[in-house]
Amino acid sequence: MTSPKKFLVAAVLSIAASFFVQGCSLTQLTIGATSGIINGGFKAINRETDLDLASQAIPADLKLLDGLIIEAPNNEKLLLLGAQGYTSYALGFVQDSSRPRANLFYLRARDYGLRILFRNENFKKHFHGDVADFDKALNELGKGDVPAVFWTANAWGNYVNLNRDNVNALSDLPKVEAMMKFVLKYDPSYFYGGAHLFFGTILGSLPAMFGGDTTASRVNFEKAIQYSDGKFLMTYYYFAKSYAVMTQNKELFVSLLNKVIDAPENLLPDENLANEIAKEKAKELLKHESDYF
Repeated sequence: MTSPKKFLVAAVLSIAASFFVQGCSLTQLTIGATSGIINGGFKAINRETDLDLASQAIPADLKLLDGLIIEAPNNEKLLLLGAQGYTSYALGFVQDSSRPRANLFYLRARDYGLRILFRNENFKKHFHGDVADFDKALNELGKGDVPAVFWTANAWGNYVNLNRDNVNALSDLPKVEAMMKFVLKYDPSYFYGGAHLFFGTILGSLPAMFGGDTTASRVNFEKAIQYSDGKFLMTYYYFAKSYAVMTQNKELFVSLLNKVIDAPENLLPDENLANEIAKEKAKELLKHESDYF
């Protein structure tokens, strides 16, 4: 008669064998469980209102995420978190103090996003072609690709914006714009009208001779504000920094920045951190008002 102990061992071995037959590994199972925890961790960070606490916590989360991606290099959920996490960290805590580090993080974020998109062989094939080929490649993607396209373009666009003195970086801008147009086509509301925020900033920052268009800039900012019901404060900050400065509208500049500074806490709970960062940036920009007018 089989003893209870031997029966238990046999059962465990049977279950383990079942996992191996189905292609499951302990690493994969751990990553599957941990990715949900990481996702929850990023949500908690996004809801944080204390900038010091967030700035100290984010790097450890990002490195844990890097480690998980090494073990699961094709995990789309992890790659998307990497693209979003590094972009947000560079924008919120790095680029104002260290351009080289911000460049590193923006490119890392872009490349995580591209690893998702490169799963489409046609997109990967035409990625390095001219803008016409790039547009054709984008047509191979659909609405389900909006998050990866947006965060890839967001990281890439921030890198370009930080390196306007670099001809090679600026030459990539048409591809970034094509990706953001893709987002507008399939889901213009995505991330509080993030593609509209992008175009509002770009069109409001460049002189007309280089493609700037202040009228179109304002339209895009107003659409982005509508998509967040006026609660995503970073939109107002960039509205002031680009459009108001380019049009030399000092009254609007001050009004927009004060709107950010005076906004209540928990205005948009899932984006508390972004809104707190916007407040700090608005205060700093307002201090240098005389530099722009």
